[in-house]
Order: sequence, then C-alpha cells, then structure tokens
Amino acid sequence: MKLKVGDQIPSFSLKDQNGNIRSSYKSKKPLVLFFYPKDDTPGCTIEVCGFRDKYDLFKILGAEVWGISNGDTQSHLKFANKNKLQYPLLSDQNNILRKKFGVPKTLGFIEGRVTYIINSQGMIIHIFEDLLNGPAHIKEAIRALKRLQC
Repeated sequence: MKLKVGDQIPSFSLKDQNGNIRSSYKSKKPLVLFFYPKDDTPGCTIEVCGFRDKYDLFKILGAEVWGISNGDTQSHLKFANKNKLQYPLLSDQNNILRKKFGVPKTLGFIEGRVTYIINSQGMIIHIFEDLLNGPAHIKEAIRALKRLQC
C-alpha cells in the first residue's frame, strides 16, 4: 500500500554506509528521507550531490537527510566517499522498506525516486515523486521544510 501525507512511517532498521543501524525515525527534527534508484548512476549522482550541496541549508532548517536504495553498504560507502556526502545512505537490499512505503517502479522495473518529508512525530507531511528530475527533489524538500517552520 502506498503511503500518503498524514500517514505514520513504518518501523524499520537498516544499516547505513558505515554499518550504523538507522531505525524508525523519532526525533525533535524533521527528516528528509529520499529513495533513489541506484548508486553511481548519472541521475542519482546529481540527486545525492544536490542534497550534499544544500546540506547546510537543511541543517539550518533543522532537518536530517537520509538516502535509501537497494545497494549494499559497501556500494553506499564507495558512493558516499566518492561524492563527499555528509549524510547517511541506508541499505534496503531486499527493497523491504521501499515496499512498505509503496515506492513505485517505473515501467515495471526501474526503482522509483520519491522524497518524503517526515515531521518529528514520524508523520509524513510532504511527498514528491519524479524519476527524471533529481534536482527538483531538493527544491521540493526545502520548500516543504520552510512551510513547516511557518
């Protein structure tokens, strides 16, 4: 079932690129949680680097940023180091979390690109889906976080 605005995020526990366990998010900060198709592909590199380049703004807006794909922790570590990422990439190797969120596949086989803005209570407050326009995910996340502060 596809999650929607107003839904609580499902419980999860995944390793990031450094082997740290990241669990269901409950914090005093909002979370930008973005699902991307695959490490080291052109579109995904543009997207993760866009989040990297605006990371200080996300911190000013009081948010954490986590990326998720089905790559393993070694692939994520190499990808994160190569692109100097300051935030975690979570390994969802069997697409279990992707399925819990209901992130769709495009053309039946390409993993979708969806960004969720989650408030400090673990509720989804904004969703943006666009497979081809990775940079738009960063703009949408910033816009949603600014609205949250009003």
